[in-house]
Amino acid sequence: MSGYKLTYFPVRGRAEPIRLLLADQGASWTEDEVQLADWFSGKCDLKRTAAFGQLPQLKHGDFVLYQSNSILRYLGRVHGISGSNNQESGLIDMVNDGVEDLRLKYGRLIFIEYETGKEKYIKDLPNQLAPFERILANNSNGTKFVVGDKISYADYNLLDILHCHLDLDPKCLATFPLLAAYVERVVSRPKLSQYLKSEKRNKRPITPKHK
Repeated sequence: MSGYKLTYFPVRGRAEPIRLLLADQGASWTEDEVQLADWFSGKCDLKRTAAFGQLPQLKHGDFVLYQSNSILRYLGRVHGISGSNNQESGLIDMVNDGVEDLRLKYGRLIFIEYETGKEKYIKDLPNQLAPFERILANNSNGTKFVVGDKISYADYNLLDILHCHLDLDPKCLATFPLLAAYVERVVSRPKLSQYLKSEKRNKRPITPKHK
């Protein structure tokens, strides 16, 4: 197969964990940016042809896939980072589902309840982050990744949602030493570090609400 092509809006959003994975795995990809105004006005034909009328879209040669978590799982299998056995694969899926639950709550805050709900959300955030701290603690005392000895697609998803919350509340990991160390450890990976410092990454807002 030829290289990857990722189609999404000019934001980090749900495409960012995919970008983190591709960058860290040394994969090359191109991007096709769809302007939000074109998408919502109906000028973009892709909205009518996308499997569920949503982005991101990943093309890998002639293969086309939608839904961000399906894309992550697919890339996890392609790059051999979806677990070394069935038990690890199951745990990785579990963590990724947990990240999705938190991402939905975060999205509701940002797009619907930001003005009225931010204080309450941040107050409750420790309850949302605690399960991930426990998961890390159960794997080599939090010194490696969420599952096993090798990075997985769920790690990229977790890293991204933690970045989102650090932007929302820079002190949110102050009482979670394993998560804080985990973020520093993962972002120091050479290829990932290079991507995180890139102009393309840093010119994209987290969501359309971030300017």
